[in-house]
Amino acid sequence: MAPSRLRLAVLGDSIAYGTGASRAEDTLGRRLSTELSADGFDVDLHVLAVPGAVSADLAAQVRRALPLRPDLALVVIGANDLARFVPPAQATAALGAAVAGLRAAGTDVVVVPAPDMSMVPFVPPALRSLVRGASAVLQEEQRRVAEAGGATVASVAAEMVGAFTTDPGMFSADRFHPSSAGYALIAGVLAPHVLSVARARRDDAAA
Repeated sequence: MAPSRLRLAVLGDSIAYGTGASRAEDTLGRRLSTELSADGFDVDLHVLAVPGAVSADLAAQVRRALPLRPDLALVVIGANDLARFVPPAQATAALGAAVAGLRAAGTDVVVVPAPDMSMVPFVPPALRSLVRGASAVLQEEQRRVAEAGGATVASVAAEMVGAFTTDPGMFSADRFHPSSAGYALIAGVLAPHVLSVARARRDDAAA
């Protein structure tokens, strides 16, 4: 059987872009493309993510994505909204608009909500509980808005916080972005969600 063509767009912030990875092959988009290829997809990858992006910046990325007619869009966003104290309602409204634009174009969307920023090494211990709470509020609002717009939500932060909290090797030298090892962990946790959506689309096309 010939591989199924899959146009994959990766939108969002520096994690979506791959900042901190030692090699291009270690970035999230490339790792997930490898997983999809192993499952029989011919992946056409487009990384449109911009380091430093907040949710409001998704609008420009969606405008760049639509002419590519992606089959699947992975949206990784929220860390910078938290770091810059963007109000959750403002951030999630922008995310909802991005999901709506992609879904209206026939693109399946997987949203990865904000990470738990309390695991970042330079967050003072006294503030970690507060940061964890703020992260949880944004994550829940992102989940609600994304699901309402028809996206699949990969709420994976809880699965990764243990490793990122206890293993300094999960972070790159800047102690903020993931290292290649960190991206390997993130991609491994995300892969089942991405594969599930891609397989469902393939099955629908074959029906």
